[in-house]
Amino acid sequence: MANQYRASTQRMIDTVLTTPGDSDPAVRRAVEARAAELGGRSVEKAGEVPEELRKYVDKVALHAYKVTDEDIEALRKAGYSEDAIFEITLNAALGSGIARLERGLAALRGEQ
Repeated sequence: MANQYRASTQRMIDTVLTTPGDSDPAVRRAVEARAAELGGRSVEKAGEVPEELRKYVDKVALHAYKVTDEDIEALRKAGYSEDAIFEITLNAALGSGIARLERGLAALRGEQ
């Protein structure tokens, strides 16, 4: 990422991952890492995404436009609150989006 934006982008990521919320910060980190991996970033494992979230996280990371009301309802039935679902969605989008940004910037620099 361009040096001028690197620090502010990292602050944003850290804030999203660590600010108190309805979802467990360890789950948020795992969701972000899984989505980043799907977005093309080599990442260290940040923990396992709970089984009931894996399909949803993968869908948000790869095909967000395909998320349906039924996907959200399944998470509600699994015990996740509206706020937790929002946080999980945000972390999945953040992980995949930043990974794609990093890949795009690397391509512009001529890196593999």
